[in-house]
Amino acid sequence: MTLAVQHARLLFVETARVPVALGFNVAFPTVLMMFFVVPNGAIADDPRAATLATAQITVFAVMNACLLNFGVGVAEERARAWDPYLRTLPAGPMPRMAGRLLNGFAYILLAVIPVAVLAPLLTEAELPPSSAALALPLLLLSCLPFLFGGFAIGFSMSIKGALPAAQAIMFPMAFAGGLFLPPETFPGWLDTASQALPTRAARELSVWAVTDGIALPVAAFAVLAGWTLVTAVPAVWAYRRDEGRRFR
Repeated sequence: MTLAVQHARLLFVETARVPVALGFNVAFPTVLMMFFVVPNGAIADDPRAATLATAQITVFAVMNACLLNFGVGVAEERARAWDPYLRTLPAGPMPRMAGRLLNGFAYILLAVIPVAVLAPLLTEAELPPSSAALALPLLLLSCLPFLFGGFAIGFSMSIKGALPAAQAIMFPMAFAGGLFLPPETFPGWLDTASQALPTRAARELSVWAVTDGIALPVAAFAVLAGWTLVTAVPAVWAYRRDEGRRFR
């Protein structure tokens, strides 16, 4: 565990030293809220609309942090000469993998907390502590498909391919999953299709956690479980392929 913490600290400091990387990891979701929610009176002055918008942005923050840290970050690590040396050490892969997870979860919290704090201050969003306490574990559960998807990208692509691949996945999934616009505004075919996406499932769970009077979206758990399996298989394959190709 000590090695895992040290590795997480190294990764955290490396990212924090690059302002652009830190900003895109942490500040980008807050910027989205400041530009598209706070100035829009129709959303900011409506408690329900502001709360839903906040929930949607926090889901985007989780997806963004996962794809960047576990996708682009892993690809960047693999490109360094230091990475093959670390793999030869007797500690094995678990401390490094645990360190990556700790670092990723730290940046998830750093991306979500500013949005959750500023939304009630700058809009009419209602986020009592009980709702936030319920939403946080659901957000961490919802991150699994994006976590494994990030690993699949990071262990199978170079840094030049990982960044555009992450962005090509992130923004269409965010739009189709109802993170930029509420699904109520979608045409019928898009609303139906989006219900099979992990972003829509994560949004539904996040909205349920912070909104009263909504039934628990049980189907969202099945969608997340399915996508977790779908993304875990290529993630494991990419890791084993990379390990075998480079070290056997």
